[in-house]
Amino acid sequence: MELDGTRLLTDPILRERIAHLRALRRAPSREELGRIDAVLLSHAHRDHLDVRSLRRLGSDVPVVAAQAAVKSLRRRGFRRPVDAIEEGDERTIGALVVHATAAVHGRPGSGVGFLVRGSRTVYFAGDTDLFPEMEELADALDVALLPIWGWGPRLGEGHMNPERAAEAVRLLRPRIVIPIHWGSLHPLGMSRAAFLRDPPDTFVRLVRERAPEVDVRLLAPGETISLTG
Repeated sequence: MELDGTRLLTDPILRERIAHLRALRRAPSREELGRIDAVLLSHAHRDHLDVRSLRRLGSDVPVVAAQAAVKSLRRRGFRRPVDAIEEGDERTIGALVVHATAAVHGRPGSGVGFLVRGSRTVYFAGDTDLFPEMEELADALDVALLPIWGWGPRLGEGHMNPERAAEAVRLLRPRIVIPIHWGSLHPLGMSRAAFLRDPPDTFVRLVRERAPEVDVRLLAPGETISLTG
C-alpha cells in the first residue's frame, strides 16, 4: 500500500510454501517490493505472520504488530524490536497515521485491523468476521481491503465469506472496495479448486445488490492497481 509517499506492507508472505500451504503465484522478491517504510501484522496465524518472510525484508524495516502476535514472533525466533499495538492505538508512519481497529478472529484481542489515514483513508481488515462497530470506523472511507474467503474449501470462525463481506461493504460504505484473502494460498493438491476462483464473482454480485454505489475493483492474485481521484 503506497499513500502520500509512504509504503506499507500488510501481513507479508514472500515464500512459495508456508507449512502445508502453497502459493498459487510466485511471491514477489525483495527487490520487486522496493522501499518499505513499515510492516503491519494483523494477527499471528501462519498465513499472515511468517518470520522467514519478515527476515527477507531486512533488519531496517519497522514492524507494527497486534500485541498478541508479539509473543508468537518471539517463540518463532524473531528478535528484532516490534511495536505492539492494540485496538484504539495510533502510530505515525511517515506521512500517515495508522489506527488499530477491532477484529473478530480467534480469542478476543488476538488480532486487529488497520485504518490508515493520509490524504485518503484506507481500511485493511486483516482477518475478521463482521462486528457492529464497522459502521462507525470512518466517516468517509476511500478504500476498504476486505477478506472474502481463506485458503481452504471451508471457513472457520472469524472469517467473512462473500455474503458477510458484502454486508461489511454495506456497513462501511467505502468509495472503493478491493476483495482480498482469496485465491493466493491453497493446500497441496488443490491448485484448481473452486474456492480459488468463485468467491470474488459471488462477492461482486452481492455488493451490486446491497451497496450498488460502491466501486468494486477485483484484482487477480499478484496484480496491482493505482487509484486516483
